[in-house]
Amino acid sequence: MLYTALLLGLVSSLHCIGMCGPIAMMLPVDHKNPAKKTIQVLVYHLGRLTAYSILGIVFGLLGRGFYLAGMQQQLSIIAGIVMIIIALVPERIFAKYNFSKPIYKLISGIKAGLGNQFKKKGYKALFATGLFNGFLPCGLVYAALFGALAMQNTLYSAAFMFLYGVGTIPLMSAVVFATGVFKTPLRNTMAKAVPYVAVCIGMLFIVRGLGLSIPYLSPGNTSLFVGAVPNCR
Repeated sequence: MLYTALLLGLVSSLHCIGMCGPIAMMLPVDHKNPAKKTIQVLVYHLGRLTAYSILGIVFGLLGRGFYLAGMQQQLSIIAGIVMIIIALVPERIFAKYNFSKPIYKLISGIKAGLGNQFKKKGYKALFATGLFNGFLPCGLVYAALFGALAMQNTLYSAAFMFLYGVGTIPLMSAVVFATGVFKTPLRNTMAKAVPYVAVCIGMLFIVRGLGLSIPYLSPGNTSLFVGAVPNCR
């Protein structure tokens, strides 16, 4: 299911250019030196990928507990359902309930740290900007984290979030290199495609959890476990 992380990242970037696009546009990069600018943008992305990977490890450790308890298939189905809900329910509905309130101080600290980095220059500041950016709350990142939670082990969970971040790089880089292209109407049009693809990815996770014995898509129940006695037919 790791390939779905890339797809989800690519689709999420349609949403990101509206939410995080302004942050990318404000990066203190050298616009007169294309080569240096490219390296600076990549350092910023490296910071985001680091943040996503850390989150993947945290959720992977949590998911490992479910895997050892034999709940991996059920967790995959739940993750798919949550992805679909996040994709279909408007963000303003989630905003009413303010799910991030319990960690409001932490989020405020992240935002403050992000703001401070814009006052600095250099690769360290660019990496830190990406790092803080990666930890900012986002509905589609939450959806990706549920996908990481449903992976078989912590390494896969970290890889899932890393690949999710890689999927966001093309469009997020385009925002920096082609600022004038992504006008508000275009961003709104692109964002409309996000729910449809996110729902498809959620359905893939549900199918995976059903154990339909479809190779690489929905492995059967017996292939999900390692036993002392071979399962021969």
